[in-house]
Amino acid sequence: MAKETFADRLKYAMEKQGKKQVDLIRMAAEQGVKLGKSQVSQYVSGKTIPRADIFRFLGEMLEVDADWLAGRSPAREPDASGEKNDALERNVPEQKNDSTVGGENMQGLREFKKSTKLDNVLYDVRGPVVDEAARMEEAGMQILKLNIGNPAPFGFRTPDEVIYDMRQQLTECEGYSTANGLFSARKAIMQYAQLKGIPNVSIEDIYTGNGVSELINLCMSALLNDGDEILIPSPDYPLWTACATLAGGKAVHYICDEQAEWYPDIEDMKRKITDRTKAIVIINPNNPTGALYPREILQQIVDIAREHQLILFSDEIYDRLVMDGEEHVSIASLAPDLFCVTFSGLSKSHMIAGFRIGWMILSGNKQIARDYMEGLKMLSNMRLCSNVPAQSIVQTALGGHQSVKGYLVPGGRIYDQREFIYKALTDIPGISAVKPKAAFYLFPKIDVKKFNITDDEKFALDLLRDKRILLIHGGGFNWKQPDHFRVVYLPRVEVLKEAAASIADFFSYYHQ
Repeated sequence: MAKETFADRLKYAMEKQGKKQVDLIRMAAEQGVKLGKSQVSQYVSGKTIPRADIFRFLGEMLEVDADWLAGRSPAREPDASGEKNDALERNVPEQKNDSTVGGENMQGLREFKKSTKLDNVLYDVRGPVVDEAARMEEAGMQILKLNIGNPAPFGFRTPDEVIYDMRQQLTECEGYSTANGLFSARKAIMQYAQLKGIPNVSIEDIYTGNGVSELINLCMSALLNDGDEILIPSPDYPLWTACATLAGGKAVHYICDEQAEWYPDIEDMKRKITDRTKAIVIINPNNPTGALYPREILQQIVDIAREHQLILFSDEIYDRLVMDGEEHVSIASLAPDLFCVTFSGLSKSHMIAGFRIGWMILSGNKQIARDYMEGLKMLSNMRLCSNVPAQSIVQTALGGHQSVKGYLVPGGRIYDQREFIYKALTDIPGISAVKPKAAFYLFPKIDVKKFNITDDEKFALDLLRDKRILLIHGGGFNWKQPDHFRVVYLPRVEVLKEAAASIADFFSYYHQ
């Protein structure tokens, strides 16, 4: 029987060999072939097709002819025993060709493919599971989206004063600003840096961006040469790993220890530093775990960076979303002799994610990073400037009353929602979690033996299809074991009650 598409042929060959997606990933690792979980998932779902070298690898591992797999030849479809069956050459009709190898398809037309630089770039916060949720929504199903920290859909509103001030200034925001941002915005950010104890910051050391995301990409592109290494936490916010990889660098993941409140494992960090390491990334407060790092841990990281002469990148976008009377400490305040880049913005603390306004602060010993700073300036100039209307409200947002504080104490929404979801999920047999102290995420652990879970992406897809709840699996945050998932607890308690009941019911019968 002809297999009409590459995805059909791949699934057919996998079935005949008794192989699962995880088996292909494991075999690739053993062979030194770069093949990620999302890549395999997209091949199986028919969203993308591989390069020629991956076709050859898949053919060898599945014991089929690569030309048959690619759709260039009807020969050598596997038989039930898993052996190549040349007799099928006489019986399989000519197939539609859905792939190209070498840049041309069977019609001789040139086909344009994505850059190979993207082959190992993953961003599963908006990946295959989210694609499946979109398909289900298009089919008329209602999905509860607990996959992304987007406050607006859950009733968190931008402060009225911020909206009013943006309206008043719109006519003054029709042109470009300077590349690093409006003076009023940068002045307010500089004063905020002073309050956080960040040393040696002038107004020229502050850059606004279209969210922190743009600035992370800019920083990695300006710093990393091919093969340069950068330490990034695991679990991480996956944009860090993606941007480092896209820039040609190598993301080296140090472990955050669940048994120690999800704090960075300092000894693991030390072990992973080489002569190619250029920087350490910390995410504090942490996404996806909700951990808040104490001063002692931050000081140990500073000591490591000082010993090995490394840059510190600190993602602090949740620094104003701290609960339980805890205090956030900026690591740059502990490192006046090191070069530090501190990131923050208004998306989370002021509930205005759609305005896209973030910033980075360059601090400490800038003398050792003059050339790098020239690179940052060049890339900043190339994008002209960030969103000017959003810049216009930074001064208003950072000054005066901070409305978010009311959310973070007993009786406040974020606090009460955290209390509920933590208890509700940890009451489920086989689920445990470290209680978050900041942000609005929980990163529960699954007893994989109890549920026989070997593929966390499959778990997320199965939950989505059964209960119409969208979560991100731990692998989406570069966590290597299939035993975690992230929950966004932004919905009101009434909604979280329904979600928790559905998740509990799912785990009452689920078994991979």
